[in-house]
Amino acid sequence: MLPAVIVVLMLISFTCGENPAIQVILTSKGLQYGTHIGAGWVQEKLEHNTLPDFSGKVLGIHYILTGITITKCDFPEPIVEFNPDNTGFTTSISGLSVALTGGWTTHFGLIHDGGSFNMAIFGLDVTSVVELGKDPDGHLSVTSISCDAQVGEVDIQFEGGASWIFQPLLEHFKGRMRDEIRSKICPDVEESIVSLEYHLQAMEDLSIQVDEDLVLYIPLTGVPVITASSMILGLKGEFYDMKTHEWPPFEAQNFTVPEQPDYMLSMGLSEFTMNSASYALYSGKRLHVLITDSMIPPYIHVRLNTSSMGPYVPQLPKMFPGLLMNLQVYASEVPMFSFQPGVVKLDLAGIVKASAIEPNGTQIPLFKLNVDLKFDGKVWVAAGRLKGSVALQNLTLTLAGSEVGHFETDTLESLVKMGVMAGLAKLNVELGKGVVLPRMRNAQLVNTVLAVEEGFIAMCSDAEVFTDSFN
Repeated sequence: MLPAVIVVLMLISFTCGENPAIQVILTSKGLQYGTHIGAGWVQEKLEHNTLPDFSGKVLGIHYILTGITITKCDFPEPIVEFNPDNTGFTTSISGLSVALTGGWTTHFGLIHDGGSFNMAIFGLDVTSVVELGKDPDGHLSVTSISCDAQVGEVDIQFEGGASWIFQPLLEHFKGRMRDEIRSKICPDVEESIVSLEYHLQAMEDLSIQVDEDLVLYIPLTGVPVITASSMILGLKGEFYDMKTHEWPPFEAQNFTVPEQPDYMLSMGLSEFTMNSASYALYSGKRLHVLITDSMIPPYIHVRLNTSSMGPYVPQLPKMFPGLLMNLQVYASEVPMFSFQPGVVKLDLAGIVKASAIEPNGTQIPLFKLNVDLKFDGKVWVAAGRLKGSVALQNLTLTLAGSEVGHFETDTLESLVKMGVMAGLAKLNVELGKGVVLPRMRNAQLVNTVLAVEEGFIAMCSDAEVFTDSFN
């Protein structure tokens, strides 16, 4: 059960001394739900499961129990608690009872015999404490701090062969079996923890590949913080471009996600993560687009040619009559997000370079414009979908340079604003439809609530696990 709790952390490692840009909080409600789901799954898997052969020696008689099959298992729900003292978990199972059946063989000198057996183990108690930490390379480490196992009673009946010979030895045999079983439990628990630790250290992928070049880097920034009611994970949450490998010239600021005990999970996403994505796109020269006349819908009466642009730049039809144009649009600065209570703000600064195209394809520079845009956005969750809306707050167009002489930009600014507003109208239709919240193969988020706070977006949610997919 304990490894099942820890597997949730298997994609995470961490470095030290940094503010996390993403925080994830697992509450007691989430821990208990996971424990309940895990207990049911373990109960199902244990029944009719075959165990390894068991051998030993009692009063000089060698025995082997083979084909050991669990016929019934009373698996009480474990108690899993956060352990602040050890920065980990304490897992306790009390009153586990198991019924088994199998075959037995024995030899004493030249005597060899065999038959079948039925065994019942009552009152098995196990308590294990693990600590979560880090290795020198910054991966998550899992260490067994302590383990204690007790076995109440063992009852066994031998059948077949000369089993009657062993009836006088049953009490001694039961005691020996109880000791043997108890002695194997904690080493098996610790072996499973060591195996989990090995797999954690072998993991190298601490990032999410968004597309061919954009990567989200998500190591932990410190050891998990364990309180009596929660576990807090701080993730680096930084985007970078695989081609440039440039890190942003700004750092994540400290923020605190309020713990919501009525939900299983809470998460906080800081504006740093979004701004690091902007920087990765900017440094990778991906915030660049070439606009041509063919890209403008046929129903738009303003075309991208020198004649149609005459009302906005009067010199164009006279100096370069009847030529097509194109616009090179690119960000002049890193677009920056700002999270404020109830609203997401985005500031964009761009440059537009206009050129005329001669029949032979030669580009003729015409003018350059500075464009500054400010947007306000809202995000929310409804019916299991992440939705949003965007509104234009301001657009300013200024002439930065001209090969055709000075011209006023007021009418051109109005035209651009109309185009932006039309584009936002279409975008908001799609944002209103929303996208389904991320779903893993075995689980999905439910009852999700999202709010924009100062410097970060907070999300609280329950989870629903599909145990059928475990099979």
